[in-house]
Amino acid sequence: MKLWSGRFDKNTDKLVDELNASITFDKRMYREDITGSMAHAAMLGAQGIIDPAEADRIISTLRDILADIQSGKLDFPLEVEDIHMGVEAELTRRIGDSGKRLHTARSRNDQVALDFRMWIKNAVIEIRGLLLSLMEALASIAKANTTSLMPSYTHLQRAQPSTFGHYMMAYANMLKRDVTRLEDCFDRMDELPLGSGALAATTYPIDRYAVARELGFERITDNSLDGVSDRDYAIELLSALSILMMHLSRFSEEIILWCSWEFKYIELDDAYSTGSSIMPQKKNPDIAELTRGKTGRVYGSLMGLLTVMKALPLAYNKDMQEDKEQVFDAVDNVKKILPVFTAMLLTMKVNTDNMRKAAENGFINATDCADYLVKRGLPFRDAYTIVGRLVNGCVASGKKLEELSIEELRELSPVFDTDIYSALDPDTCVKNRKVPGGPAPEEVERQIGIIESFIAERKA
Repeated sequence: MKLWSGRFDKNTDKLVDELNASITFDKRMYREDITGSMAHAAMLGAQGIIDPAEADRIISTLRDILADIQSGKLDFPLEVEDIHMGVEAELTRRIGDSGKRLHTARSRNDQVALDFRMWIKNAVIEIRGLLLSLMEALASIAKANTTSLMPSYTHLQRAQPSTFGHYMMAYANMLKRDVTRLEDCFDRMDELPLGSGALAATTYPIDRYAVARELGFERITDNSLDGVSDRDYAIELLSALSILMMHLSRFSEEIILWCSWEFKYIELDDAYSTGSSIMPQKKNPDIAELTRGKTGRVYGSLMGLLTVMKALPLAYNKDMQEDKEQVFDAVDNVKKILPVFTAMLLTMKVNTDNMRKAAENGFINATDCADYLVKRGLPFRDAYTIVGRLVNGCVASGKKLEELSIEELRELSPVFDTDIYSALDPDTCVKNRKVPGGPAPEEVERQIGIIESFIAERKA
């Protein structure tokens, strides 16, 4: 018999039970459910709403149930409907009427809102830790490559000289924002919804603040209707994870390009690559490709939950049962990807010679050539036109800018002098870009220091 069956004259249809039940997925919140129930029982006893001795018995038995679930001795059948009813039914089976008192002054509506917030808070903490480890890996790689010259790109065309360390710091800064987004999400969700009841709170003299303190919440929700119907925190988490996955997907695209024969800037370790069933020469970047592919899956979770919530009236509606699988799937995939992605980066080989050769072609010093003329008095647009004509001539003759004679250069501008060749050297081009945020080695070292301090503050 279902715990809510008092109003009904007959049992629900078996197909309805199968559709209605959420125990197959929400049972993973068993720890949060039991922890929340123990805090609720302690408060009921402290407030004299139930006998303190009964509260102690409930808490002790809930602790035993938790241990049995963790050890695998206890599982819940489909008939219990959800984890909340499953735990309560098992509690009542073990201690009789005392177990029936646990649900005093609460509803499944505020109970599930509590469980879900607690679960997501723990997920945020874990994902943040994995992100910080990935940032550490990027800082380590950047440190070893502050002078590893490579071309940077716009439109996937070689653009200006940079370094591999500078590239790593670009992604480290993206991840830094991802960390702060997760932290912001955590701060906003750090409110206890328990005590909201079904939607209109309760007439019992409960102490919501005591429960909040016991469960580690900073605040309590300020409106009972909002407390049970809010899923902003879940949507915000999925939004933050979608942006994170977008960053990892962009990074993956670069890795896929860089380890191709056309680039060969990096080589992935055998342990983080796969082969072909038919082509024996293949070494495929499947980790990066799977990351890129799973990005769409996380996006789907975000759009799915937004769509579920878009037209729901206050307060709780059964539609909201669809929130958990979306969040569980996104969190599971992000947690699966991050440690493997980190290990893939830490074990890859950086082919600095190939990157340097690429940086010596494609006229990536053209802007520096124009800047040379500007520093000698020419307006930038005139300098731009002159260098553009030089590049056009070089393309026709198969030369590089630095291979032009001083006489050929002076045909287009008399201000060229022999020091132009030093200015066109790609290493000089990078070293002179000392503007904060630029690729000069000392500037990248400063950026690394900021990332390392950011990580250290959060690991302290």
